[in-house]
Amino acid sequence: MKVKRIIGVLSVLIMLAGCAGMTRTEQRLLSGGAIGAGAGAAIGAAAGGSPAAGAAIGGAAGVVGGAIVDQREKSRGY
Repeated sequence: MKVKRIIGVLSVLIMLAGCAGMTRTEQRLLSGGAIGAGAGAAIGAAAGGSPAAGAAIGGAAGVVGGAIVDQREKSRGY
């Protein structure tokens, strides 16, 4: 159990380190996708459906949402 936890923490740290050089657009798209996938998986599981299908649909919707936020922020000059 302890080894699994260490591997999980190291995996997250490696993924976060890979995000350090991303542009704001890439960060917004990735954030939207990750939030959408998490929410979709939770909703899919709670509704008695497939968490994987919920994650895929939520992730796609999250990326679209991230793109919309990015365009709005760019138009504001951020």
